[in-house]
Amino acid sequence: MNWYEKLNEYFPVEEMKSKKHMELLLKEQGDVYHKDEGEHHILMFAEFEDFLFIDYIYVSGAARGQGIGHKLLEKMKKKGKPILLEVEPVDYEDTDTEKRQRFYKREGFVHAKSIGYRRRSLATNEVNEMEILFWAPNDESEELVYESMKKTYEKIHTYKDVEIYGKSYQDVDDVLTFEE
Repeated sequence: MNWYEKLNEYFPVEEMKSKKHMELLLKEQGDVYHKDEGEHHILMFAEFEDFLFIDYIYVSGAARGQGIGHKLLEKMKKKGKPILLEVEPVDYEDTDTEKRQRFYKREGFVHAKSIGYRRRSLATNEVNEMEILFWAPNDESEELVYESMKKTYEKIHTYKDVEIYGKSYQDVDDVLTFEE
């Protein structure tokens, strides 16, 4: 199974970018968008000058609990920039959502309480709410996280969306909100 098939099998359809989208990002935005792949993990991330965005982090079921996720995040933290990621809210019928949230909390990530994130999936046409988690080495503000998420949405999530999907994602101001 290749890297995309592993991600596609693990992540819900409404959270997945198409393979073409991810390949274009890697090829055309390779100075920003990266893939770190090993036998038991896949990490897709964007590195901007002042922050990192984790797009997907996957550790195979057989390797969970062996510290791979921790090592991947430590490698990212060594860059000394805020790290942002999107995670689905806890669904008590899906124990993986709770485990993911606990894992990120253990790793020092906090929930950006002032940022709302609601995006319509082009695959399912349903609106999905996500939570923004972040790790900030210098106590960066949620306002900075919000601006960084807007940049991520515009440069990564909606990159060539019309060309790839035949339609565009919502405008960033319809997806992300900030409440002071």
